[in-house]
Amino acid sequence: MPIITLTTDMGLKDHYVASIKGAILSQIDQIHIIDITHEVQSFSVLQATFAIQNCFEDFPKGSVHIMGVNSEPMINLSDDSLSSYPAIMLFKGHYFIANDNGFFNLLIGDNEYQGFWRIDDVLSSKNIFKFPTKNILVPAACKIASGIEINSFCSKHDNFQRAITFQPIFEENVIKGNVIHIDHFGNLITNITRANFDKFDKEIPFTIFFRRKEYFIDTISISYSDVPRGEKVAIFNSNNYLEIALNQGATDRRNSATALFGMSINDIVRVEFNPRGSKDTLESLFL
Repeated sequence: MPIITLTTDMGLKDHYVASIKGAILSQIDQIHIIDITHEVQSFSVLQATFAIQNCFEDFPKGSVHIMGVNSEPMINLSDDSLSSYPAIMLFKGHYFIANDNGFFNLLIGDNEYQGFWRIDDVLSSKNIFKFPTKNILVPAACKIASGIEINSFCSKHDNFQRAITFQPIFEENVIKGNVIHIDHFGNLITNITRANFDKFDKEIPFTIFFRRKEYFIDTISISYSDVPRGEKVAIFNSNNYLEIALNQGATDRRNSATALFGMSINDIVRVEFNPRGSKDTLESLFL
C-alpha cells in the first residue's frame, strides 16, 4: 500500500491536518498516511527539513513526503528567479513535494538527486492559494501514489531555490556549531556531526562548551546512561548529530537540558581540541 507522510507547522489544535488527511482519502482509496510532525515552528523550513531528513530513509523507497511549511507559491512572471513554485523532487528513491522555498536545497545538501519537476497549472485558480498544502501539494502526492506519470502533470526543471545553510565553522583546533533542534525531552541537538569530529585525531583531547563557557563536557558518551541520572552528557545520536542532554533529566521540562542550561535554538556550541602543548591545564581554557 502506498505511503504519504505529512510534515507541517499547523499543530493539532485546529482542523487543518484533518482537512489534509480527508482530502487525501477522498482522492485515493488505499493509502497509509503517516504524520512525521505538525509541531514545526511556524514557517521554519529549516526545522521541517531536519525532521524529514532524520526519518525518511526509514520508510520504503517510493514513499511520498509532503512538506507543508511556507507552502504558498510566489509567482513572479517578470523575474522567474524570484518565484517559488510547488515542486517535486526524487531523491534516494523517495518523492518530496513542497513549495520551492529552499527546502529542496536543504534536503539534499551536497548529494545528487534523481529528478526535479515543477507542478503545472498552479495559476488556474486563485482559490487553491488559500490552502496550498491541501489544494496543490496533496493532489500531486495522490497522483504519484496512484502511479500516475509525473511528466503528465509536471514540467522537468534543472534549478531550484537555494537556501542559506547553517554549517559548523572550523577554526584552528575549534568547531563552532549551533543548536538546531530541541526535542520533546528538552535535549539540545546541534549541527555538529560525528564526521566533523573525525576531521581531528581521535587521540586529541577536547572540551565542548555551551552557554558560552559556563558549562562544558569533555567526553562523548555511548549512551545517556553512561553518566549518573541528572548529569549532563554529550552523545552522537542515532543520526550522528552531537546532542547535549541530561540523563533522565526531563521528568518534567523544568529539569531538561534546555531549562537548566538556558539554551535556545541557534545558540552556539563550541568544541575546542587541545593538541599536546596547546593548553597546559583546564584552568587555562578560561583565560
